[in-house]
Amino acid sequence: MSGPPTAGTRPDEVRRHNRTALLRRLHVGGPCTRAELAAELGLNRSTIKALVDGLADAGVVVEQVSAKRTGAGRPSLLVLPQPRSLWVLAVDVGVEQTTVAAVGFGGEVLGTRGWTLPRGAGTPDDLLAKIGTACRRLAERIGSEPVGVGVSVPGVVRRDGYVHEAPNLHWEGVPVGERLSAALHRPVLVGNDAELGALAEHTRGIASDTADMVFVSVDVGVGGGVISERAALRGSGGYVGELGHMVVRPGGRPCYCGCRGCWETEIGEDALCRALGLPEGSPREAVVGELRALAGEPQAALSRLREFTDWLGIGLINIVNLLGPQLVVLGDLLAALPEAVVDEAAETVRELSLVSRAVGGIRIVASPLGKEAKIIGAAELAFQQALAG
Repeated sequence: MSGPPTAGTRPDEVRRHNRTALLRRLHVGGPCTRAELAAELGLNRSTIKALVDGLADAGVVVEQVSAKRTGAGRPSLLVLPQPRSLWVLAVDVGVEQTTVAAVGFGGEVLGTRGWTLPRGAGTPDDLLAKIGTACRRLAERIGSEPVGVGVSVPGVVRRDGYVHEAPNLHWEGVPVGERLSAALHRPVLVGNDAELGALAEHTRGIASDTADMVFVSVDVGVGGGVISERAALRGSGGYVGELGHMVVRPGGRPCYCGCRGCWETEIGEDALCRALGLPEGSPREAVVGELRALAGEPQAALSRLREFTDWLGIGLINIVNLLGPQLVVLGDLLAALPEAVVDEAAETVRELSLVSRAVGGIRIVASPLGKEAKIIGAAELAFQQALAG
């Protein structure tokens, strides 16, 4: 959340700032009383009353008596966000599955549409047209227009929504934001899938109270999202987070990027299939099923995934040494790893990372949001802009 308005700020800017802060609090934190809003946001009660009354008149919130009574006197009224009053479209473009969701104010999912495709099948034009149709049908079902659109793509994404490269989709130079904006007649925000996974965990997941964290995503490829001092670290042009292309094994397997021995070749989906004794390119359900079968057998899991765990630990050491996060969240397929494997990799980092030994307390955990992280992140990307308007 942004800081307080500076001296000399116009009254209308102050009101807009306060309204945005209130909307963000209700969207992320859920229902609360006016008194709680005043205390948390540092605003006086008359300001909160004016803001809440305005939102109630617009149908964005309603107030009702809390079921919990504390003491005598007039009961406190809860301010509740109304999901259908403000809603966004969230799109997760996966390598094998695409999902479109309508997400309401407060985070409630109002409807979804999804479909699967063979890896790399279909052209960008075909997929974007299908996404546009799914978005319009969801809007028709809800009976109103979205206030924003957010899209997650597994590739190198420029700030303006131009996908420089999405190799596992076989995309190159695709202006996703521009094309979907033209199809839907509204601005569309596009982000890298791992970057949006980090946003989801920081907003609604295990990293909500953490200022500095890294989200590591393993799908077909490997990516990362970085939150630094509670803000996304994006770098020049937005191209930050290609953690899968750290070279960890010089002379190792060739990677599509042109290098050999990238981290992606050692812990990506195909590498995990090899470690589990499955054919490369096996269905996601088969991979997750094998991992779940090992969940209750820690020694078997460590034995079977020994080399995979070693390479996972080596990459995490590099990440911790470079970025010094408080928390590393393992997402997508890594979220399905047996607990013993995650603990072993975390112990390796504690023992061998210089930064971890110096700072202490760096946690490495599996994502509680799992496969939902990217669609949640796409929704939150859209809400960030919509609630600030």
